Amino acid sequence: MRYAAVCAAALLLCAGLTTAASADSGKANPNPLAGRLNAYWTPARMAAALPADTRKGTETGTPASPAVDGPQPGEYIPPSRSFDGIPQAGTFFWTDATGTGRTCSGSVVHSPGRDLVLSAGHCLKGYAGTSPKRHLAFVPQYHDTLKPFGIFPVATDGVYVSQQYYDLGEHAGAAYDFAFAVTEPNEDGTLLEDAVGGVRLLTGTGYYHIPVRMIGYPAGAEKPLECWSWTTRWDSDDLADPGTFPRIACDAFVGGTSGGPMLVPWPGGWAVVGVIGGYHTGGNTPQVSYSAYFGSATQALYRAAVTGAPPAGPSLTAVS
Repeated sequence: MRYAAVCAAALLLCAGLTTAASADSGKANPNPLAGRLNAYWTPARMAAALPADTRKGTETGTPASPAVDGPQPGEYIPPSRSFDGIPQAGTFFWTDATGTGRTCSGSVVHSPGRDLVLSAGHCLKGYAGTSPKRHLAFVPQYHDTLKPFGIFPVATDGVYVSQQYYDLGEHAGAAYDFAFAVTEPNEDGTLLEDAVGGVRLLTGTGYYHIPVRMIGYPAGAEKPLECWSWTTRWDSDDLADPGTFPRIACDAFVGGTSGGPMLVPWPGGWAVVGVIGGYHTGGNTPQVSYSAYFGSATQALYRAAVTGAPPAGPSLTAVS
């Protein structure tokens, strides 16, 4: 299907869908930690944050080998565009061990606690268990250095990455490259999903979806990107990154966009079927991205996050 037809189908399917936050927006007590993080993440610090996914989108041109991902000869690559974002998508900010600001994308998914963000495992793998958070927080609909809904701290022991991802490493474990983060209320005491709404997490739905709206936050950009496209199946022939992954062609998705959602229209709003990650931690070129497949392992990790089970962490024998 031509891109114009995809866009037309998308407009028809999305007509009348609402993404408004819940009308029942109960507030808890003000959160001092959110206030401190709000003060720390100044416009200058947010704009200067570097991508956590330093390899995403670093190669250009047609790959010489099937083991190097990217556009196929003559493949149409749908364009992306900058926009002001949607409330249910945003970006994480944190500082690494050297104090350098880092960033990665994420999306708010429906959960009983109304506090859950979905991202990529390679973005958040350093923060599970008792690892220091180092100013780790989520900013929904971040754009133009603005925090329209405030900033939401990630809870202590609130990062969930699959044990398989820690044990296998980001390459051999590419099929487990997804993560959840449990957040605290913002400075006003409002829960994340009460402030912005959420998207439905879909698992076990296959590799082929159309239309797909992909959103990601390039590090240093003033606005997020969106692109309308479709996902297909990619069977890895790279022995270092084994597995089968959803694949999507969309131009200009570079470092910082990892963890960004692949959304499909859903009654009342959106559903997420993947996040930028997986094969080659999301793709070596700006034109093609991937996701780990969302199946039983994703469901298990979601259940662990919403029930407050102890998060996994690196083992002594983990592969780097």
